[in-house]
Amino acid sequence: MLEISLRQLETFVVTAECASFTRAADKLHLTQSTVSTHIQGLEQELDSQLILRGARRKLELTETGRRVYTAAKEILNRCEALESMRESSDAATLSIATSTVPAQQLLPKLMSGFLKKNNAARFALRRGDSDAVRMMLEKGEVRIGLMGAQPDPRRFISYPVAQDMLVMISENSPRFRTLKQQGATGIQLINEPMIAREESSGTQQAVEAYFASCGVDTSALRIVARMDNPEAIKAGVAQGMGVSVISYLAAQEEVVSGKVLSFDLDRKKAYRTIYIAWRKDTALTAIEQKFVNYVRMESPKIAQ
Repeated sequence: MLEISLRQLETFVVTAECASFTRAADKLHLTQSTVSTHIQGLEQELDSQLILRGARRKLELTETGRRVYTAAKEILNRCEALESMRESSDAATLSIATSTVPAQQLLPKLMSGFLKKNNAARFALRRGDSDAVRMMLEKGEVRIGLMGAQPDPRRFISYPVAQDMLVMISENSPRFRTLKQQGATGIQLINEPMIAREESSGTQQAVEAYFASCGVDTSALRIVARMDNPEAIKAGVAQGMGVSVISYLAAQEEVVSGKVLSFDLDRKKAYRTIYIAWRKDTALTAIEQKFVNYVRMESPKIAQ
């Protein structure tokens, strides 16, 4: 009996319809090499060439390829009908792990908007720092992750969905108001007592990468506390414990209300990226693909 997977058939059909390995990879949320591997596996199993390849040749199907496309399309259409039956119950649940900032600042609006268009969907959310999200994906405890650090591309498929500006926040005191009026930047405040996120946080990893790019010796920073919750950090800063480098998404409300002051880290500004990711061996269901596409389209590209 032929050992052909639905993933191979789907990859072949989408590639044929897109007439491009690159466009098919983007549509399927796969790497181009994975698309090629799926199609080569299908060709080997059928012992037939399905696609004419050439450096300057437009992607075309062979005669056998056209017959296989018709059969594969019919199989996938029948499977889609079965999938819709499955997704009418528990399969419509989206199992997602998210790091702190996406959980608080991105997901609520995204979930609300998605539910308005897909009212049968349900969400099962888990939360942790970026490393915890990656571990939950690796263990299969969740199927999709939103995090502030890109996971290993050898094991995960990931897409950037938002850029979040990093800022230095301080208490709203006369001294810091004067510094802000004088045009001080966050990098000029690094000798102040500082509150930091936990080391496994995606935000903290981005902060340390930024400091390294500036030649800052992080071991010399006066870190007075490490906290795993941006709300606690903002409260500590507002009370004068110290300054902190934090996501602008997380600090925006307090900055606008005047509870804290915000300083650009430098003249060019500094950003970190938020990613949506899943394991390479995870075949997303139709509802999961819809959610991934929705997040990629609707997330703010730059928060500032």
